[in-house]
Amino acid sequence: MDDEVNTTYITLDGYVELHNYRFLYFVIMFTAYILIICGNCTILCLIWFHQNLHEPMYVFIAALLLNSVVYCTTIYPKLLTDVLSEEPVISYSTCVFQWFAYYTLMGSEYCLLSAMAYDRYVSICKPLHYPVIMRKLKINIFLALSWFLPAFQVAVPAAINAYRKICHFTLNGTICNSTVIHLYCIDSTALNIYGLVCFVNLLIVPLTFILFTYIKIFIITHSCVDVRKKATQTCLPHLLVLVSFTCATTCDVLLFLIETDFSKPIRLLMSFQTIFCHPLFNPVIYGLKMTEIFKHFKRLLCPGNGFTFSQRVKARTILSFKCLHNNTPDYLKDLLTPHTSTCGLRPHSTNLLLPPRTKLQTMGDRAFSSPGPISGTPSLTT
Repeated sequence: MDDEVNTTYITLDGYVELHNYRFLYFVIMFTAYILIICGNCTILCLIWFHQNLHEPMYVFIAALLLNSVVYCTTIYPKLLTDVLSEEPVISYSTCVFQWFAYYTLMGSEYCLLSAMAYDRYVSICKPLHYPVIMRKLKINIFLALSWFLPAFQVAVPAAINAYRKICHFTLNGTICNSTVIHLYCIDSTALNIYGLVCFVNLLIVPLTFILFTYIKIFIITHSCVDVRKKATQTCLPHLLVLVSFTCATTCDVLLFLIETDFSKPIRLLMSFQTIFCHPLFNPVIYGLKMTEIFKHFKRLLCPGNGFTFSQRVKARTILSFKCLHNNTPDYLKDLLTPHTSTCGLRPHSTNLLLPPRTKLQTMGDRAFSSPGPISGTPSLTT
């Protein structure tokens, strides 16, 4: 207890040999934080800027990734300062806020995964009704409920815990999660019952709904091979994320139930499972397994308008053919220069085009840092 400012501080005792591996902790956490922010924000920007990704499924994916960014932002800055300090401590008010944000965003994750499961069910099992059912208003309602419903439920115990008396000032962990309950002098039966209700509402009910939805999807699509393949392709990333997050939640529950049975290194690894693995797992899964996102991500890494050289040659040939046969506007036709043979020895020299000559650096191939290859002059005979 600090009598000068009347602020209660909690010592975080979850690190293993912090004095010897302080900078190793910092490098690992800082690298993980940068990767999480960059990975999630990259997929978010791809969804934001590309119109073909403005669909309900990708909107829910963007909300899920945004949830991970906010989740890590409430945890990692404090972790980084803790590993560099002589003794990692946290004020009790900050601890309560971190506890509130931790479980609010965890509940939001399950709610968003439930909304995604419902979206996949309607898309696969009721495709003709999908545009009518998954309207913009319903999507906004799902998003609002996914964030505000857990916040309202978790706010009640957080507000009560802020004024509860604590008798222990050492927390066996690196963040304020379920282990906070061991700090209090008296165990509250009412809060335990309310916590169990929140646990059922925010974890058991969404998880049951998700599993029931995906089981029904696979039962309905079992008879058709093509539909089953498509359903597996679109549902597999969501199932992988669900398994990853369920493992992280299980670690948190185990830390609460049987804390004394785990050694400090095991507790540290279990807490890192929650704050490291799952936030890093989300952008990897959605970036690699979702076909449309992967296409845009590949174009971002390898620019080239998304076309191979042969595809660009083919598109240029078709456009030139249409220009010569008056199927395009005149300003495109004026850009072509027909080839005129001076010797008349080549009977098939008709409909050949001359490659444009460029001399200025403000136009043509010199206007770019590296000129593209010239495919040759295609023959456009009918």
